[in-house]
Amino acid sequence: MQQDILINWSPQETRVAIVESGAVQELHMERPLERGLVGNVYLGKVARVLPGMQSAFIDIGLERAAFLHVADVWQRQENGEAPMFARKDLPVKPIEKQIFEGQAILVQVIKDPIGTKGARLSTQVSIAGRLLVFLPQDDHVGVSQKIPPAEREALRARLQGLVGEKATGGGGGFILRTNGEDSSDQELSDDIAYLRKTWARIKQSSVQLPPGSLLHQDLNLLQRVLRDLVGEQTQTIRIDSREQFALLQAFGREFMPAAVPKLQLYKGERPIFDLYSIDEEIAKALGRRVDLKSGGYLIIDQTEALTTIDVNTGGFVGARNFDDTIFKTNLEAAQAIARQLRLRNLGGIVIADFIDMVREEHQQSVLTEFRKQLGRDRVKTMMSGGFSQLGLVEMTRKRTRESLAHMLCEPCPLCTGKGIVKTARSVCYDVLREILREARQFNPREFRVIASPQVVDLFLDEESPHLASLSDFIGKPISLQAENAMGQEQYDIVLL
Repeated sequence: MQQDILINWSPQETRVAIVESGAVQELHMERPLERGLVGNVYLGKVARVLPGMQSAFIDIGLERAAFLHVADVWQRQENGEAPMFARKDLPVKPIEKQIFEGQAILVQVIKDPIGTKGARLSTQVSIAGRLLVFLPQDDHVGVSQKIPPAEREALRARLQGLVGEKATGGGGGFILRTNGEDSSDQELSDDIAYLRKTWARIKQSSVQLPPGSLLHQDLNLLQRVLRDLVGEQTQTIRIDSREQFALLQAFGREFMPAAVPKLQLYKGERPIFDLYSIDEEIAKALGRRVDLKSGGYLIIDQTEALTTIDVNTGGFVGARNFDDTIFKTNLEAAQAIARQLRLRNLGGIVIADFIDMVREEHQQSVLTEFRKQLGRDRVKTMMSGGFSQLGLVEMTRKRTRESLAHMLCEPCPLCTGKGIVKTARSVCYDVLREILREARQFNPREFRVIASPQVVDLFLDEESPHLASLSDFIGKPISLQAENAMGQEQYDIVLL
């Protein structure tokens, strides 16, 4: 499938859209003040070790301590030779026998902070290059699983020879990336040298800088576009900044020469994202409802634990019979759900509630189409065998950064993220109960209620008998004051 990449750059924000068949499929954003941490290498300091959870909190100089689980700690060799890491097949030592509080430790971020959770760390460092991934604490030489099996052994042997020739440069393991399949020996050798030089710089910084220091930072979004997002299917990479275009050309000539011919400077008068109405797609991707072309629609609800997607026929009645209507709606929904997962960058557990289908062949067709669409996703997804007993499709999508909604939005100050607020009448009754409580504890001259205009208007109209009755019961006057800045659930009771 042909692909175009559009880059909208400004000093405050970089936005990248991946367009396939005329429709935006993925959005990537980076703000200098909110840049992701995945790939960064820090010299951390162990703040707490929690044997009961087999984990530790590591101070890496951020607002929240980062999290290190025992599964992400590579064991050191027992023979006293140092700083080598043991094989994964060795028995796992308890974390309290591997690290201790106050210890300085080299760590890499493998998951960005999400919500209230701190970053997740690993002590196994991996450094991504243009063609290879370097594993400085390992001696393994591997090949990407995306490369056809028939070619892997030959590529592994070739890479092993190059790594062996460069052994004087510091050892370490390497994994050949997918875009390195057709690379020359010289290109691979250059990448090996670059990655080992980067690791040497990290090690040198680790003995010179104090704990909490950043030792290595991954490439910025513009550079990662060339390294990670460009493939054979990419037709053009258009960017609307002359300065960044020149910098990207220079970076590409050094590290990604095959991508340089695809780079284009966009000089049009219209904003580059207007070419495919991408800003409109972003606005739609922040809503709950996604309309399908047939007239059906999806309802997407994102919670902290999981994402639920409900499929509805809506106004679609065009098929010959009810079964066909449901089938066509579900088939279109399968395509739309896969696209929305990429567009919104939804991760974690995902539950899709398709409309119940009676015919087995319809169910299998929908599942086949769903798997086909998910196969285009560069993020790892795992789907259960089929429809559950309740008619649900359960799946997981790897989550390494915030979703689009979490990046662009924050909880509503009125409903604090619930999505609903109490009715004005409910708030009125809360106020009446609170006044009664206050009257039993204090003896003021007067009670004054400060609330939103909606609540005050209701007290002056339909709820005025109840307010007057309470005033007579407690023997104190109750006055009202409307405050436009207050939300519907907010109120204050002032004792005068």
